[in-house]
Amino acid sequence: MCTVCGCNESETHVSAINKPLHYGQGSAHAHAPGLSQQRMVQIEKDILGKNDRYAQANRERLRQAGQLCINLVSSPGSGKTTLLSETLECLVGTIPLAVIEGDQQTSNDAERIRATGVPAIQVNTGKGCHLDAHMVGHALAKLPLAEHGILFIENVGNLVCPAAFDLGEAHKVVILSITEGEDKPLKYPDMFAAADLMVINKMDLQPYLDFDLDRCIGYARRVNPEIEVLRVSARSGEGMDAWLDWLQLRRQSLLCSQL
Repeated sequence: MCTVCGCNESETHVSAINKPLHYGQGSAHAHAPGLSQQRMVQIEKDILGKNDRYAQANRERLRQAGQLCINLVSSPGSGKTTLLSETLECLVGTIPLAVIEGDQQTSNDAERIRATGVPAIQVNTGKGCHLDAHMVGHALAKLPLAEHGILFIENVGNLVCPAAFDLGEAHKVVILSITEGEDKPLKYPDMFAAADLMVINKMDLQPYLDFDLDRCIGYARRVNPEIEVLRVSARSGEGMDAWLDWLQLRRQSLLCSQL
């Protein structure tokens, strides 16, 4: 596990029985027996600093190719791959598209993406809990990137560590399924603070679930007042036009900035 997972055995605060136990607070606090917190903070700074240098190289490569890069992040089971597949089906043949798929194991998702006719490369992280910019750089070298297209990076399903790792993307988009509960932005604030857009997915299930949509949006904006919100169902098609418009507007903005 990486150094940003948020647990620290050496900083336990125990209070009354009905109060939470805090094993460190903030992204720099991690569990590593034998290492001081100061040393762990330094290790994290070194890791993230190195990652940021790779991310900047990725960003420059993407800029030269005129690529809008979207980093899709979520917990497992949010419907991220289904949403991505439906998005590609809508856009394929109109603009150049490419995908980097991140998972710990298997190439199942990359195969699903390739079935849409879009080139995809699978990055398996093994025991790693997120993609990093170095992995993405290697994937970029293998992908055919036509000018003025969209590159989607589907990150490993995890609402913790991917928040801290810049991959060179233009935007982080966090996907939250309504089956997960409305309090996810408060439970995983770093991810929602890092995202430009929250896509609330599986809206077709709302009649069958006790999910407070307004409260979820309120929680997200408590963490990140600037976050945009879209409501989507990849299955029924609800909200897909708004999602596609959001992508096209960001792509056009990128193209205009390069004129």
